[in-house]
Amino acid sequence: MFAAENGLKGDPRLQAISEAISVIPHFPKPGIMFQDITTLLLNHKAFKDTVDIFVERYRDMGISVVAGIEARGFMFGPSVALAIGAKFVPLRKPGKLPAKVVSQAYELEYGTDCLEMHIDAIQHGERAVVIDDLVATGGTLSAAMKLLECRGAEVVECACVIGLPDVKRQPRLNGKPLYILVEPREMEHSCSDLRVCLG
Repeated sequence: MFAAENGLKGDPRLQAISEAISVIPHFPKPGIMFQDITTLLLNHKAFKDTVDIFVERYRDMGISVVAGIEARGFMFGPSVALAIGAKFVPLRKPGKLPAKVVSQAYELEYGTDCLEMHIDAIQHGERAVVIDDLVATGGTLSAAMKLLECRGAEVVECACVIGLPDVKRQPRLNGKPLYILVEPREMEHSCSDLRVCLG
């Protein structure tokens, strides 16, 4: 579900967040319209608004774990976790965590990838939220949920800053709610041959 359809219709923070995201054409390869959140992070107010909206949503849900997906989920997850009194758990690419890990492979458009988490990061029965910057197909979020659930966590919801409009027609991910702040931005002079890159 999009925030504008879930109690935040007309909230000026959403427009400010959207406007703070840059669109970079032909990155990382020709034909891609890359949604660059680094400009959002440079805008103190828009960055704070992004975190505040997530905090407002999750502070009264009994969340004890905020899991962030490498790497851009790390930019929002820790601040949300601190504000709601939860722990932050990084979900990383293979070989990045030093202690014993549990892994979850997942399919990409071309090939596969994997997420890892320290095996003792989650306690059975903890309530978790998964945070990332972007969602397109939901493959990475699905892998993150499986990783948390295999250690006994209850994934309450997934949250992303940006999501494709098509997500509206599929508001649940593997039976879990998906909360999105804004749709991808387009260039002022739209290039119809470019496709959006969400990751």
